[in-house]
Amino acid sequence: MAYTSREIEAGAIEAFAVLIDPETYPRWLVGAQTIRRVDPAWPKPGSKFHHVVGIGPLRLADSSEVLEIDESAMMIRLEVRARPLIAAVATFRVIGTNSRCVITLQEEPALRTIGNLVRPVMDPATHVRNHRSLRRLAVVIEQRDGDLSQRPRRSPEGQG
Repeated sequence: MAYTSREIEAGAIEAFAVLIDPETYPRWLVGAQTIRRVDPAWPKPGSKFHHVVGIGPLRLADSSEVLEIDESAMMIRLEVRARPLIAAVATFRVIGTNSRCVITLQEEPALRTIGNLVRPVMDPATHVRNHRSLRRLAVVIEQRDGDLSQRPRRSPEGQG
């Protein structure tokens, strides 16, 4: 399992709003290229956002699915995929106040047997990627937190 956390100078509610907005992912998630479509029920469990991931000329179209969300606890668990190579479970948590928070990201292979075989190689690489992603996420959140007029809003039910 790769575990990463980052403290940022922004409110916990704002940070969680960015995490549950798939349209922000290409701006901060290392490897995310574009969002092709977001299911209307997003972010309810079972809903997906469809994306293109890749580095350089290698691009794969796939999707990520909400496995669990607890908005009051500011936690979202996603099954993330870039088939045929990657399938993992990523759990994001946000804790903090109106002015400062910590975001954690825990990622583990979706298939434990295969995951256990590749874990010694993948965990360090995943940790580095996730550390870079959370650093970029902090910038996105802090920029949005500083400019209230520019924030697009998405309700928890995916309306508006």
